[in-house]
Amino acid sequence: MNQYLKLANPARQYQVVALFLVAACALPLGATAQIPSPKSEAVQAWPTRPVRLLVGFPGGSTPDMAARTLAEPLSKALGQVVIIDNKPGASGNIAADQVAKATDDHTLGVVINGNLTSAKLLYPKLPYDPTKDFTLISLLATAPLVLVAQPDLPSGTAFFGAARSGGDKWNYGSVGNGSVGHLGMELLKSKAGDLKAVHIPYQGNPQVVTALLGGQIQMALVPPGIALPQIRAGKLKAIGLTSGRSPLAPEIAPLADAEVRNFNLEVWTALVGPANLSKAAKARLNAEVSKIIRDADTRQKLFNQGWQAVGTSSEGLTSRVTSETAVMGGIIAMRAIKVE
Repeated sequence: MNQYLKLANPARQYQVVALFLVAACALPLGATAQIPSPKSEAVQAWPTRPVRLLVGFPGGSTPDMAARTLAEPLSKALGQVVIIDNKPGASGNIAADQVAKATDDHTLGVVINGNLTSAKLLYPKLPYDPTKDFTLISLLATAPLVLVAQPDLPSGTAFFGAARSGGDKWNYGSVGNGSVGHLGMELLKSKAGDLKAVHIPYQGNPQVVTALLGGQIQMALVPPGIALPQIRAGKLKAIGLTSGRSPLAPEIAPLADAEVRNFNLEVWTALVGPANLSKAAKARLNAEVSKIIRDADTRQKLFNQGWQAVGTSSEGLTSRVTSETAVMGGIIAMRAIKVE
């Protein structure tokens, strides 16, 4: 036996050998632990606790359903609970303001078009600045709107002829002043021969549909999920989609087929964080949300809710916000639209 292990006490020999082996094994392990892999370090950098996802609309609304569809796979990907926190009010601006002012690096928001585009143009005292106070992460989903009318009215170009003849005796409904349905209809009026139909605001799309069915209004822009059951039952007539052909409403032609040119409008929802969101959080979210939006199960769930999944980069969302702000700003200025 090695002379360095020849001790008088045999038991002591075993102790020395054991200690020698432990020390020999510990050295390379200790050295390895001091050099974490880049992948492991990135995964642990963010998040470090549950993530709060603010939604400015009540449970069961389409933005809420989109947020909940995102939350489950995002929680699995991040290894942290994603908590949905509904803060309805002011067309989503209450929740958007709380996201903008968050400082914990773990508060995000699911917002709609208006919160990032028309809100600052409609509300002079808006407590946040959409151009400065957010980190834009990704577009999540989009949907066209359907121009629907009473079933006894004509179709296609003849519909717009009748609308022009009706002048200000015709009415249209929306879910409120400054909503996408309101601004979209004002834009449509300018594109379809300067229609004179008068705006009547309602609390929600169900009330808009009820007014259509009751004859209080002649037309409205509503989401496909709300319009299609009434159209298929013959209770309302589809005049056209505010976009090109859409799998969400495959049987409905675009308004361009009724000679309404250069008109394109969608509702959409996006994921944002506060402007001070860390680079680690933004990078992780960009990567994970992109994977989630490409997932077939996620896309089907959104489709069933009336959404078409459309993920983008931060730059892609920024570009969309910029272009739509210009369009909405133009119609707000042209029609002198104000929200009291």
